[in-house]
Amino acid sequence: MEELMEILNNLHPDVDFAGCKNLVDGKILDSFDIITIISEVAEVFDVTISAKYIVPENFNSAEALYALIQRLEDEE
Repeated sequence: MEELMEILNNLHPDVDFAGCKNLVDGKILDSFDIITIISEVAEVFDVTISAKYIVPENFNSAEALYALIQRLEDEE
């Protein structure tokens, strides 16, 4: 989780990613941010987030995104 928080904080240092639960729905993250996150996650965690997983529920919080990463790691 520490690596993910670092990715998110580098992207938007002004956002409280630990507490925020509406990153997409609250328009804190936009589509370019999501693409950046997907790229960084692929590099750091060695997982691929395919199009079927690019839904607001998976990106609305750091916890949801980390849960997705863990599921993808288990699949590989």
